[in-house]
Amino acid sequence: MTERPRFFDDLAGVAGGAFSALAGLRDEAESTIRARADEAIRKFDLVRREDLEAVQEMAATARAGQEAAEARLTALEAKVAALTAAHAAAAPAEGAPGAAEGGSGSTSSAAASAAASTTAAPPRPPIPGFAMPDTAMPGETGTPVVPPPVD
Repeated sequence: MTERPRFFDDLAGVAGGAFSALAGLRDEAESTIRARADEAIRKFDLVRREDLEAVQEMAATARAGQEAAEARLTALEAKVAALTAAHAAAAPAEGAPGAAEGGSGSTSSAAASAAASTTAAPPRPPIPGFAMPDTAMPGETGTPVVPPPVD
């Protein structure tokens, strides 16, 4: 009776085979569920954490650059305002009657042309595909009128 019956050996073999089959079934089910989850993620247009963190880092860098540029712009605007105020304070002393022209009170032609050039509108950029003639057409006076560019 020390010998085990063959029935128990067969039953142990069947049970071992069933366990390995269930393990394979579990692996198959796990891979199917993972594939479906990946498909759902793609369908909902979700991103991976690594991509999100990279974009967040880029945004933080851009935000820091923007703040630095704003600080620099504020400093430059303050310098321009100071220079404009200094120039405006110095301009009446230079342009006062009798100060530069020896008491005549008239402005020079250079000052008049400088004043005229500062009040004139800046030239418009050239229109692509439209060539302006170098000289005025017969009968025209002044500069030709250029229509504004169409956006």
